[in-house]
Order: sequence, then structure tokens, then C-alpha cells
Amino acid sequence: MKKILTAVLTLCTAFGVGAKELDWKEVEKKAEGQTVYFHAWGGSQEINRYIQWANKQLQQQYDVTLQHVKVTDIAESTPRLIAEKAVGKSEGGSIDLVWINGENFKSMKENQLLFGPFTESLPNWQYVDKTLPVAVDFSEPTEGLEAPWGVGQLVFIYDEELLATPPASFAEMLRYAKQNPNRLSYPKPPEFHGTSFLKALLIELSNNDPALSKPATEEDFARLSSLLWAYLDEFHSVAWRSGKQFPAGTAEMIRLLDDGQLDLAVTFNPNAVYSAQAAGNLEYSTKPYAMNAGALSNIHFLAIPWNATAKEGALVAINFLLSPEAQSHKGDLAVWGDPSVLEHKYLKGSAQASEQFEAIDEPHPSWQVLIEKEWLKRYGQ
Repeated sequence: MKKILTAVLTLCTAFGVGAKELDWKEVEKKAEGQTVYFHAWGGSQEINRYIQWANKQLQQQYDVTLQHVKVTDIAESTPRLIAEKAVGKSEGGSIDLVWINGENFKSMKENQLLFGPFTESLPNWQYVDKTLPVAVDFSEPTEGLEAPWGVGQLVFIYDEELLATPPASFAEMLRYAKQNPNRLSYPKPPEFHGTSFLKALLIELSNNDPALSKPATEEDFARLSSLLWAYLDEFHSVAWRSGKQFPAGTAEMIRLLDDGQLDLAVTFNPNAVYSAQAAGNLEYSTKPYAMNAGALSNIHFLAIPWNATAKEGALVAINFLLSPEAQSHKGDLAVWGDPSVLEHKYLKGSAQASEQFEAIDEPHPSWQVLIEKEWLKRYGQ
């Protein structure tokens, strides 16, 4: 514990958030009455309700308000932080906490927009499963600048009463789409789930070419992405609404699946199907599955901007969100069902039984930027 308090002291002194004798109790004391403006994706009712629950717990236990600022894509928040840095606004920032990973983390890190390192200063860091890839984010070292929050895996949802054998690969998916026109689709990039679909597709089409784990070169991108565009040209011609329109995100895909308009939905949470069933949004005959090769997988994280107004409140919020109580509630299949980043022995209830599939690593973040840009150029009209 002494080591934790020393780290907190060093952290807080370096960033001007406290005095020499500051310890974690002092962090909690300074956090009292603070409002933490939390920029996070707002496209899921289950996630939104969980954040509301966390806010109530933080208010009751620590007198900290967690204000959910709903964004379509956390990339929307980066320009605001860059603008604040450009005018020298080193304190009193408008954003206190962000839910990020991948390219957004890399961008914020490179632009020196993040507070820290802080993760090992959190009392609840001791519960984190260090066998998970929490030290890297899409191959980018986290260096204590973001705390892991949950595990994501790209999986598909189908109704086993209507579809006995779902496609086990993207090659099979194309064959299925040709045999059953207008029954398959994916979210419109750059929406997170849509881009993840494209990355997983490219990994299969290229046999997970080693170039995908490195910064994308113009030559490698042209060579490998040609496989992607050839596939999509065929797929779109037989996709839902002939590939002229795309679902806005996973929530719309789940609704279209439940309405009988689609045969598959995409999610980045293997347990989302169960929370959707509990909410009455899916039939109990629906099941999650991954392609035979595995599921595109990553960790999603929480970070604090360098100029956050409520740094102490954000630290307290992150520490609470890493607690066994909060992680067990988040992992409850009837709540959110987000797989936990804690060692399972610290979890309670259905969070202990969270299902995970064989993992496929994310490509280097640079591939995402190029894929989204070229996809919008070709199909975004």
C-alpha cells in the first residue's frame, strides 16, 4: 500500500493536483463534489444504463458525479482536446474522462493529450488480470496512460431456430449472401463495429499477412486492400438494400435481426445477446458465435485528458470502475455482460461465466485510418 501511496503522491505532485502529504484518501477527499464529464459512446441502452448505475454509486460512496457525455465516436472528442492544447489551456479542460482504444489512444498519446502515468497508483489495480494484454493497445504501449475497462471481441448473433448453420468464415458469408440476397449487412464505417468488421474481413482475406501488424505503407495497403474491395463489391451487390444503405450500428442491427430483416447482427461483446434478451430486444433462441478462425479482440480503456478539471474525480471514478463490485455488475449478463479485466476469482455472479472466443489480434492502428478513408471514398455516398 505504501508503494501505491508513494506513486499517487508522485503523480499528483507532478501534475499539480495535490500537496506533499497527499495519499489516496486525500485524492478521494479532493474528489468530493466534483463532476466528471465522461465522453463515451452512447449507442447502447445497456451501456448507458450501466453508466447511470455507476454514477449513482459514485455519488453515494464518494460524492462524485459521473456525467455521461454521449458521443457517436470518441474521435469526435480529440479535435476539442487538440484545440484546447493549441490555445494553451493546460487546466480547466472540458473533458475529464474518455473511453478509448486503438487509433484514438494512439492519436491522443502522440499529441500529448493524456494525464499520467496513473494506473499503478490505483488501489484496485491489484485486481486486474495482468495476463490480459493490458500493457498494449492495438500494438501501442499504454505506458500507464489508460486503465483497462473491459474485453471486446467481434462476434455475430443469429437465431438458431431460423438459421441452423451460420457462416463460419467470411468466404462462407459471401456464399450465403449470394444464395440469400438482402439478408446480410454490417454497420456503416467509420462506426466502430463496421470498421471492426472490415478489419476482421481483411485479416481473413490476406491470411493475416504480417504487414498488418506494422505501420501501413502505401504499397502494402494497395496490395492487401485490393482483396477487401473486390470482396465488398461482390458482397454489396447482394447485401441488405443492395449495399446502398447500411445499419447505423450494432443496436440497429440487433433490431433488424429481431424484426426478421437480417439473418446476422454484429457486436463487439459476446454477451450482448444475453442482455438484449433480458431487455426483450432479442428472442431467447438467438446465440453469439465467432468465425472458426477466432474473433478480432482487444481491450477497451479509460483515460484522463492532461488538462481535465476534475482529475481527482476521474481517478476515483476509474478506481471504482475497476472494483470487483463494478466489474461484476458490468459483467452481469442481465446488465451489460461486458467481459471483465479482473482476475475471475474477484468476480461474482454471471460475470464469472463470461464467454470468450479464441482471440485474433488487431492490426496496427494505421490500417484503420486508411481503411476507413478508402471505404468512405468508394462506398460512402
